[in-house]
Amino acid sequence: MLRRRLSRPMLLLPAVALAALLCAPAQAQTLRWATAGDPLTLDPYAQNESMTNAVNGQVYEFLVAYDRKLAIVPQLATSWTQDGPLKWTFKLRPGVKFHDGKPFTADDVVFSVNRAKQPTSQIAVYAIAVGEPKKIDDLTVEFTLPQVEPIFLQKINTIYIMSKAWCEENKATVTQNFAGKEESFASRNANGTGPYMLVSREAGTKTVYKRNPNYWRKIEGNVQQVVYTPIQSDATRTAALISGEIDFVLDPAPRDVDPLRKMAGVKIIEGPENRIVFIGLDQGRDELLYSNVKGKNPFKDLRVRKALYQAIDIETIKTRLMNGQASPTGAVTPSPLGTYNDPELEKRLPYDVAASKKLLADAGYPNGFEFTLDCPNNRYVNDEKICITLASQWAKIGLNVRVLAQNKSLFFNKVEKLDTSAYLFGWGGAITDAETTFTPIYRNRGEKGVGEYNRGNYKDDELDALAASSSKEPDPEKRKAIIKATFKREQEQVHYIPLHRQFIPWAARSNVEVVHRADNWLEWQWINIK
Repeated sequence: MLRRRLSRPMLLLPAVALAALLCAPAQAQTLRWATAGDPLTLDPYAQNESMTNAVNGQVYEFLVAYDRKLAIVPQLATSWTQDGPLKWTFKLRPGVKFHDGKPFTADDVVFSVNRAKQPTSQIAVYAIAVGEPKKIDDLTVEFTLPQVEPIFLQKINTIYIMSKAWCEENKATVTQNFAGKEESFASRNANGTGPYMLVSREAGTKTVYKRNPNYWRKIEGNVQQVVYTPIQSDATRTAALISGEIDFVLDPAPRDVDPLRKMAGVKIIEGPENRIVFIGLDQGRDELLYSNVKGKNPFKDLRVRKALYQAIDIETIKTRLMNGQASPTGAVTPSPLGTYNDPELEKRLPYDVAASKKLLADAGYPNGFEFTLDCPNNRYVNDEKICITLASQWAKIGLNVRVLAQNKSLFFNKVEKLDTSAYLFGWGGAITDAETTFTPIYRNRGEKGVGEYNRGNYKDDELDALAASSSKEPDPEKRKAIIKATFKREQEQVHYIPLHRQFIPWAARSNVEVVHRADNWLEWQWINIK
């Protein structure tokens, strides 16, 4: 039944992409895989987006990495020591070479950290937090921090190491300005120390990699070549997997998971993801964009923000739209570990349409108003459908919501420029500590990457001060209290409307063995194709 239902949508795949996919080598050690969206850029600092990071992470490496269980382990650094609260020293791995044959040294580390601090870098806030790098010798780097950093090693893990010489030779010393639609050598080419090397890149169509024959350690898996093809249509991705034209799908549609689970030749690998999906609202402008309200901004009013929150039937979204593959929450943080599993902080405002209507009327909008909800259509599980569902639910309280769903590259570019009145967003990754949510998302927008992802541009000085103090408090118990107070303040002010933490089932051919990680990271060197 599923095969019959999904065979026709194969026609939806663009001819070029389909030809690329069908012509890909079908050798046992070639991994052919797909998701709904393409990596945004090959410049590893230009976009802090999980899919982009995970693909770039097969070419570029960090000083420290995560293992299968998300524990910190050595990578380009073999060891590290902390000399007091503000100094760290790293010993670098000898004998490592970049893909172009140049040796990896401390100069590359210092260069990479400083490049990552640039204004166009999306990881500047983390690179700045790790302090000033200094070369001690070719295989030793010392970091001097500006203040206590509770999760220093996790932030070091956000900075890919690039070749200083390669960047200089190719005029790529400045991070690509993605928001400005800039193209650069580093956005189209790659040269890391990692287990796989870029062979070719056709943005939006196909990207090919091969195994690095000179990798510094033994690769555990047997994949020799990787062919990645973006396929936006859910049905088309599933059909390609069933037919054997691709080997792996990172984001199968929730409705297809159960049928695939019962199908011969295919299997589901599943687990929760460290990712919160939420709604952001413009609270910075005095007049709301893309709205029929003139001369003021309804989203500046707490009553309006609460009205939107309480009009969301989150259980219907969970059961009918997400097929149970979601965990509703009231905390804007990727994992309950971020809230110390505090049930009060995880609690949502109650679903109450009558209360929402009263809140809108009290705020001066008894008949509602219009606005546009920006949404990606190929980034999060059911992202466009979530937005359409929210628009339908908000219509019950008189709001006329136009959903503008776009390819994630267009969506991220638009929202990054604050060209939005409301937007669907997701936030997550390997780090469960609240710090990597607080500094980029909870704080007021400022310099050096602080508040970079506060795309609603709200200003809440009390929340900002709490989040800032949690970033530099060395005492664990005092910091825990500050973190909880920060979450409580955000919940009281409803600067964001939390939805759920999504689950990530992966789908693969039965002969493909992969390691599922909670940060939705597919590590190619761990894959075996039988």
